[in-house]
Amino acid sequence: MSAYVYLEHLNEADLALLAAAECDSVDGLLSRLRATPGLLEGILSRPTLYQMLFGAGPEEALLRSSAFLAFAVMVHRAAHDLTRAPLVHEWIGPGRRVPMFEVVPIRDFASDLGRRLFLAELLASYTHVASGSMWIRTDRGWHRRRFSELDPLRLIELLDVVPEGERPAVYRRLGDLALFLTGVFPDYAGGRVLPLRQRRRLQHFLPPASTEPKTLDDISLLEEVGRRAYLTAGRAAEAYGAPSDLVHLAQEFGYARRMLNFLTDSYLFPVRTRWFPMGDG
Repeated sequence: MSAYVYLEHLNEADLALLAAAECDSVDGLLSRLRATPGLLEGILSRPTLYQMLFGAGPEEALLRSSAFLAFAVMVHRAAHDLTRAPLVHEWIGPGRRVPMFEVVPIRDFASDLGRRLFLAELLASYTHVASGSMWIRTDRGWHRRRFSELDPLRLIELLDVVPEGERPAVYRRLGDLALFLTGVFPDYAGGRVLPLRQRRRLQHFLPPASTEPKTLDDISLLEEVGRRAYLTAGRAAEAYGAPSDLVHLAQEFGYARRMLNFLTDSYLFPVRTRWFPMGDG
């Protein structure tokens, strides 16, 4: 995916920061980026830009730029760290990590600019989430059903009531949520998100050919849901002739999750409950 797609996420304050990091004017920077969108990768990786955003502490970053730019810079910093990291810490349970030396696949995933900007966009999207309620008609009459972008079961239920043409967007958001929860809040996702009845409903969502449900812990179950959701959304986009990276992302879901685990442990952990509405995580 071209970096040009992501330029629309940058506001005036973002462009001013990027221009200052490049010792350029905003107009001059925009001209260069529009001519060569790939320049954005180098700019986001500048230590100068990271210092400008996070030098006063991560709590101040969102006061200086959009959430998208803050996360884009953070993701690029983590990707650079991965090039030198001999290992990452693999989540095996709430509060439990073990060293994992198979870093190359995660490093390869993070080396792609499109993947890095995808993760930045994903993280930024969860600084503000939608919730509320809707009325749905059933055999027993009208009932109010609550909706939350932070509840995978509510998103799955939404698939039953939205028009068919809107379902790919719901599948996409379901995949996003599974990746966000397992990547940024694995202790929460692995310990409190899925009571027994909810686990059974999520297992019912999985295709028959997936891993035997009884062998899946909560993180693995959410990963399977995320893969299925991204795959479905990606195939729907391709069926309409639209390019989509979601099918490929579904295949690399585990690497995307581990990249977010690494980023969270390295940079995001101290401020994640302030930046995301997830309670104490």
